[in-house]
Amino acid sequence: MSGAGTFPVELKGLSTRFGNTWVHRHIDLAVPAGEVVALVGGSGSGKTTLLRQMVGLLQPAEGEVRLFGEPLSAGSRDAQLARRRRFGMLFQQGALFSALNVFANVAFPLREAGIDDEELVNHLVLLKLAMVELGPEVALRMPAELSGGMVKRVALARALALEPELLLLDEPTAGLDPDRSAGFVRLIRALHRALGLTVVLVTHDLDTLAALATRVAVLSEGRILANGPLDEIMTVQDPFIERFFHSERSQAALARGRAEA
Repeated sequence: MSGAGTFPVELKGLSTRFGNTWVHRHIDLAVPAGEVVALVGGSGSGKTTLLRQMVGLLQPAEGEVRLFGEPLSAGSRDAQLARRRRFGMLFQQGALFSALNVFANVAFPLREAGIDDEELVNHLVLLKLAMVELGPEVALRMPAELSGGMVKRVALARALALEPELLLLDEPTAGLDPDRSAGFVRLIRALHRALGLTVVLVTHDLDTLAALATRVAVLSEGRILANGPLDEIMTVQDPFIERFFHSERSQAALARGRAEA
């Protein structure tokens, strides 16, 4: 377990290159425990790439990722697996297994973790579905039978299956209509508070950002341009921040999100 003073996520000198193109150069970022940190940036700034590097799905060209005070790949295979069970990830499109029903999708990480007591698996799956406000009648449905909002909730239930301390969200409200988006944001906010989660999310949606984020990290030109509470970020003098946060449309979205918070 992480000791006092460690961060759930730390990026140290992280650089990312695809071919001859550098996406990130020497990024340093520490995510404090219990915070909701939103990664924002323009198209092609590498937000989702950074999120995937945090959980080892992509490898940086340079630098180090640390989770809970330890290098992501440190220790034995068992130690690495134990570390990985301390986080859950919600992918942008849900990434449910299309050939498995809802129950089997949520049960998948439990079984991968070696839980073979079927009564316990059944209890945990229904508990996680209830946490995301889905009833047991959903358990036997196939992903193709679900609405976009339900796919997100099932995927979130799966991400929470092993009771992680850290939750990573890639565009959690993308593809949802305004009502479903607002409902999903309220659910994430309630889970963050109830479970004491640390959350890192990628979003371009300012309603979502204002309603959820306690801190914002702005990616621009391959680096972290600014990192701090939203009100502080909005005082930074920079053309990208001016365009992203200070347009009339942006101000209206931020006002809506703050009203939801």
